[in-house]
Amino acid sequence: MSGFFSELSSIATYYNLVFLAKGALTTIALSAFGCILGGLFGTVLAVARLTTGWLSWPLRALALVFTEFFRRVPFLVTLMLCFFAFQFGGLDVSTFTIGCVTVVLIGTAFLSEIVRAGLQSVHPNQWNAAEAMNFTLLQTIRYVILPQAWTVILPPAFGFFILFIKDSALASQIGVVELTYVGKTFNNRGFSAGVSFGVILLVYFMLSYPLSRLGAQLEKKLGTSRTR
Repeated sequence: MSGFFSELSSIATYYNLVFLAKGALTTIALSAFGCILGGLFGTVLAVARLTTGWLSWPLRALALVFTEFFRRVPFLVTLMLCFFAFQFGGLDVSTFTIGCVTVVLIGTAFLSEIVRAGLQSVHPNQWNAAEAMNFTLLQTIRYVILPQAWTVILPPAFGFFILFIKDSALASQIGVVELTYVGKTFNNRGFSAGVSFGVILLVYFMLSYPLSRLGAQLEKKLGTSRTR
């Protein structure tokens, strides 16, 4: 036990802590990119799937295929597909950029379903009332549906963000310097696996637990506001 704490104290050098902080920031950045841009693009796909008429069916079909494909393909497979696609295209980009593209693709697919479910949770009478007022689809969603649906959308979207923090660990497979990559590096430098990944586990917990508690409080608050 004394050896464990001795090794733990020896890992807490200035440069190791800076390296660890860099990995944590990269993990947060990947998750934020996936959720923010994925949320924006996912909303576009969700709206596209709610369109009607023959003229817009190619758009609905494209949105459906994109959503179902990237929701079914594992994160690591998507990551490798993006990695080799950039190589095949001769594009010289950083591994962090490839990781960002991957998380945005996956975030778009999953968040589009969350947004679509939230929009469709609003009572049909609201849609009919907006149609009776000659609102366009975009006007209906912006002024009538979205203000009522966001309380349904936000809690699962928040939970997805927390899940993404953990899933971003797979980006280490292509050399992105995030938390899991930092743990591997510590282990390669001679620190034991228990200490190396124990520290990484602690940092993941410090990132995820406060967010999960915040999400629980947010969901409780939104649930209370819906019942009023």
